[in-house]
Amino acid sequence: MPLDRIDKAILSSLQSDCSQTNLQLAQQVGLSPPACLKRVKRLKAQGYIQKEVALLVPEKFGPYLHMVVEVEMERDNKAMNQRFLQRALASPEVKQCYQVTGEVDFVLICMVPDMPSYEAFCDRVLYAEANLKKFRTLISLKREKFDTRINTG
Repeated sequence: MPLDRIDKAILSSLQSDCSQTNLQLAQQVGLSPPACLKRVKRLKAQGYIQKEVALLVPEKFGPYLHMVVEVEMERDNKAMNQRFLQRALASPEVKQCYQVTGEVDFVLICMVPDMPSYEAFCDRVLYAEANLKKFRTLISLKREKFDTRINTG
């Protein structure tokens, strides 16, 4: 079922603040609370809403290093890539993982408290991969923008 203007408004509002009450959301999008709740339940059931989370401020928990890691594999082999993906996805340091086209095969967004932790991650995940050709690490000096919202159109 295609999304209408009100569905898109609901999704946009929830992306900004999913902790708002159904009454607040209904008022924002111009629906009665029961009609709004029914739409939210339908959007969840249809898979438009994957989960509701709280975004924390990492700096409140101590210093962290944000790394962008470009990974290049030796051979383009699906089974070997899947093995690497399983290891990367199971790693708590990996916050995002992309399989990409171009000069590299994967881009990992990692977060670690310090360099020894990053070295341990490299040993456990990257150097443990027999199909690894090389990887390049970019250390973020400052995160200028971080936005989880999707343009609902």
